[in-house]
Amino acid sequence: MAELQDTGVSFSPYFEIPPERMDEFRGLVDEFVAATKNEPGCLYYGFCFHGNQALCREGYADGDAFLAHLDNVGELFARAQQVAKVTRMEMHGPEPELAKLRAPLAELDIVWFTQDCGFRR
Repeated sequence: MAELQDTGVSFSPYFEIPPERMDEFRGLVDEFVAATKNEPGCLYYGFCFHGNQALCREGYADGDAFLAHLDNVGELFARAQQVAKVTRMEMHGPEPELAKLRAPLAELDIVWFTQDCGFRR
């Protein structure tokens, strides 16, 4: 197998939003995007919706960039969890980068996907 040269990690939290709180959640989404927009290590960031479900697609240059993001939006994430239920969280990336994240995120119920092949342009 070819050696993996990618250090990127992605995080995917899934939310279930009560219909009566959708407007409130969408307001938080705007705050998340504004807070994240100028993070130098963030490669992409956005929310996708399907009915009363939401997924945040987030990609970072490496594990350190993701930890910086958490420091930046931790309070917002706590507020979002008061409005919506987090139904799943996934972390994706090469093992050396995931290893940086496992201890700081140990309290969260994350499904870890280890990347072992691929490329990034």
